[in-house]
Amino acid sequence: MALIVQKFGGTSVGSIDRIKNVARRCLKAQAEGNQVVVIVSAMSGETNRLLGLAHEVTKVPSAREMDAIAATGEQVAAGLTALAIEAEGGKARSLLGHQVRVLTDGAFTKARIRAIDHSKIQSTLEAGEIAVVAGFQGVDDDGNITTLGRGGSDTSAVAIAAAIQADACEIFTDVDGVYTTDPNVCPSARKIERISYEEMLELASLGAKVLQIRSVEIAMKYQVPVHVRSSFSDVPGTWVTGEDKSLEEVVVAGVAYDKNDARVHLVGVLDKPGVVAEVFSAIAEKNISVDMIIQNATSNTEGRADVTFTVSKTDLVRAKPFIEEVAAKVGASAVKYDDDIVKVSIVGLGMRSHAGVAAKMFKLLANEGINIQAISTSEIKVSCIVHQKYTELAVRTLHDGFGLAAPAAAP
Repeated sequence: MALIVQKFGGTSVGSIDRIKNVARRCLKAQAEGNQVVVIVSAMSGETNRLLGLAHEVTKVPSAREMDAIAATGEQVAAGLTALAIEAEGGKARSLLGHQVRVLTDGAFTKARIRAIDHSKIQSTLEAGEIAVVAGFQGVDDDGNITTLGRGGSDTSAVAIAAAIQADACEIFTDVDGVYTTDPNVCPSARKIERISYEEMLELASLGAKVLQIRSVEIAMKYQVPVHVRSSFSDVPGTWVTGEDKSLEEVVVAGVAYDKNDARVHLVGVLDKPGVVAEVFSAIAEKNISVDMIIQNATSNTEGRADVTFTVSKTDLVRAKPFIEEVAAKVGASAVKYDDDIVKVSIVGLGMRSHAGVAAKMFKLLANEGINIQAISTSEIKVSCIVHQKYTELAVRTLHDGFGLAAPAAAP
């Protein structure tokens, strides 16, 4: 007997018919001799509808009440799924965030899990029932309902799988696995059978939307095998697991892109110790994450330097006032912004042992006349900022240039 956690996203429970399909899948897994814990998201579109109601009441609703409202979407889905399982002849019990007691910090709308009391899950399983847990939510020390941020049901599922030491966590979604890149951009993309936690973590952080990044972090920390697969077929998906030699042989596993970056350019700041620290300390105090950072001396003025960095477009709106304030303090002659950019990245464990990967990436882009505006690297990834109009061309060029294309169909 295996202990399996199955998570179903919003599209998987987007209608009563689809909820019935989920119920049949859960019962099939149980009939195969497994104990089954199900994590459900809100029905597709429901969270946006609920938050829209809040904004109709007030332009700036409190984060606490937003969480109280948004969490009801998953609660409804959990109750309906439990009912559907019972209607199919099974036994199920819905459990909400305060009943499983997913204890979080008090950061409303983006809470982080501290601990999970899974005793109610265990007693449900021991009674021969399927435990249907509302994802995306928890409670803080004061008993307030909290939510885990967009995609938080993935995090709920993997965290619960880790807490109950499940044999596997199946993430059911509207795609049938993790692809070498976005098939909507690159038709030659192919499904990956197995990918390492590290590679998946990089791809998730760089724009791939199959798994929420925090869920991958938890899976890697607690070594939870994750199976990403389709809700609408029985085709095997992609296993996200620990690395092995076969995975390290693949130089580049995937290509990701992210259009949510904006570039900030501080012109002519004072070129002396402590200035850059002052700039980024001020940004960090406002809880703004910075990605790429470039500093170079200006050719126009001695003792001055230009500092360029990227932030998310969503953060840029609230960041502009204090960026310009700190720019004035460090003597910048101007601040320039550019949100018409895209970050294109290659990811692969094999980069650790293969030289020349970055050089090949730059050459492939250059051959297509694509100018690189900024570069950042890690042990297993290389990212470049290019003009947004080159998104599709850059992704296809890198994908096929590194041999990731699916093999041509036989005539």
